[in-house]
Amino acid sequence: MKVSVILGHPQKGSFNHAIAGRAVKTLRDNGHRVYFHDLYSENFNPVLPYGEISRDAVPDTVVEGHCREISDVDGIVIVHPNWWGQPPAILKGWVDRVIRPGVAYQFCEGDSGEGVPKGLLKAGTALVFNTSNTPAQREREVFGDPLESIWKSCILGLCGVSAFYRKMYGVVVTSTGAEREGWLKEVEDTVNQYFPG
Repeated sequence: MKVSVILGHPQKGSFNHAIAGRAVKTLRDNGHRVYFHDLYSENFNPVLPYGEISRDAVPDTVVEGHCREISDVDGIVIVHPNWWGQPPAILKGWVDRVIRPGVAYQFCEGDSGEGVPKGLLKAGTALVFNTSNTPAQREREVFGDPLESIWKSCILGLCGVSAFYRKMYGVVVTSTGAEREGWLKEVEDTVNQYFPG
């Protein structure tokens, strides 16, 4: 299988980098072809220019490469911190520019105005790993777990991804080395479950 791993965290050596690294290693150990993108290291430009909005627009060569890749892979793994209940801007910009009409979804004529797109992504499975400094109970009860809605319902589900799993790890700032190693083992186990060898 071909799997894209997308990382959105600015600090080298962060726990997000460790999660992405463990996911990449596990996927490769299982014999999958992995495309890894550290968006910050690659200096991905997250700003969607007006001229790129239309379905027929031709994006720049970097975005065009991401579009070709995301439409061809069998699986997607996304890793990022929870910032204000959202992905970091660089990752949101990646979604704006890459998860685009004609690549990830299309609107169908005669849909009676519902505006519900038809998903075009080939990827049957997506995993999202997040980190947070907000306790899980507060995230659910006070904020309604917005990242679950964003990734599962607003993006990946609408683009045709049928198998979705997301896990939030935290509270990172007070976690111990042993806790983090346990979380990384859980990432490995999850990748093995969804993308076995």
